[in-house]
Amino acid sequence: MEKEHVNSLNILVCTPGRLVQHFNETANFDCSQLQILVLDEADQILDHGFKSQVDAIISQIPKVRQTLLFSATQTKSVKDLARVSLRDPEYISVHEEARTATPDTLEQYAMIVPLEQKLNMLWSFIKRHLNSKTIVFLSSVKQVKFVFEIFKKLRPGVPLKCMHGRMRHVVQQAIVADFNESTSVLFSTDLTSRGLDIKNVDWVVQVDCPESIDNYIHRVGRTARYNKKGKSLMFLCPEEEAMLEKLKATESKIPIHIRKPKAEQLEQISQNIASVLVKFPNLQQLGRRAFVTYLKSVYLQKDKKVFDLSKFSAEQFAAYAASLGLPVTPTIRFISHKKNVSKKDMVDLDKKQMKSSSKPEFIINPQVNSDLTMGDGDDDILYPKKPIADANMDDELDDVLRPKEPATDTNIEPEKIIELGKPLRKKKLKINVHRPVGTRVKYDDEGNAIPPLASVAEEVASEPVVHKDKSLFCPCF
Repeated sequence: MEKEHVNSLNILVCTPGRLVQHFNETANFDCSQLQILVLDEADQILDHGFKSQVDAIISQIPKVRQTLLFSATQTKSVKDLARVSLRDPEYISVHEEARTATPDTLEQYAMIVPLEQKLNMLWSFIKRHLNSKTIVFLSSVKQVKFVFEIFKKLRPGVPLKCMHGRMRHVVQQAIVADFNESTSVLFSTDLTSRGLDIKNVDWVVQVDCPESIDNYIHRVGRTARYNKKGKSLMFLCPEEEAMLEKLKATESKIPIHIRKPKAEQLEQISQNIASVLVKFPNLQQLGRRAFVTYLKSVYLQKDKKVFDLSKFSAEQFAAYAASLGLPVTPTIRFISHKKNVSKKDMVDLDKKQMKSSSKPEFIINPQVNSDLTMGDGDDDILYPKKPIADANMDDELDDVLRPKEPATDTNIEPEKIIELGKPLRKKKLKINVHRPVGTRVKYDDEGNAIPPLASVAEEVASEPVVHKDKSLFCPCF
């Protein structure tokens, strides 16, 4: 149906991949008369992820045309503009005379929150803004799922929704339509930061630090739309304060104010989360994955001035895991030891289960980037610093590495150890082709064995052959 009508359209809206597919598979698909090419979210489309598709599209359309690029954060890279054959481009901004990169009606706040207090702060914020429409941004799908499920069980007193890229498009559309018509809290990844026109959003809360200034602008752009007022709040760990300097830089032109959290207004929900995990064990695995994927997202960021895991200590990781209600700290497999590090320097992330009082040292393995960037087949698998845990620790979770217990019986003879070390092999039965064919032995009335041929000869000699007409057989006939 789509192939039949695509040639008769005046305006075609599609993804780059779908358009390339029509060029390759649809008969008589012709764009020689194309006059206007529009690229929405141009900074993303011109990214390397769409490079081959954009190049294929440009090669199939006329060189004489009008090209329009739309985005809240427009690219000015000469290479990107040359790729779409722009000559002497003209930049048009709806806020050309604005003093800041964000709307004047947007109030922007940042709050320094320790890693282990983020969920407590988020819960306290939601409880104090029950009548506000709020979008909460988190770094990964697993975090969105976990926080949504936990808060739903704790019942803050406002409808909760979640949306991420793993959902079907039909489900996403239904969630956006419902969120537009009601006052609720939407937990989401950066999927919601672009391409959606959500009405009357009061607050945008960024629980995790955005990866760039552009990402920050797109997130806060969900509120204060069409000259309406809006507010945004960003949680930053003390180790991520460098992001504030970037936001306040002259080039960014983003006015952001620092707010100090009030201890008396902060509700502690870690014990409540732990109780929920006891009642719903399936959420415990989701919590472990949320823990690991958050640290993975920090580790994979390119801006190491803001995102540097080496600034965090094992105590902080353990406290963060406890804030998620986890009984033990999950293994972080992308924090690995170097070859020259001895076993005594390998540490377990869970300090509660350590007998040693020495401060652990984390070493980031630089050779695991290629493994980490492979697909979410299991995007939770990370590559860790192998810990040495207490030999008497409880093996409650498989995610906690435990030392191999030494053999207790030292009286085993060396020969027996060698025998036990040999792999057991099952014998394969083979048919002996040289084995004589089995014979059937018959016995006479007296119990003597009768040779087979002898018994046949006796039967032939004693019984005459008779025809059906009961006449004797005559050889002359």
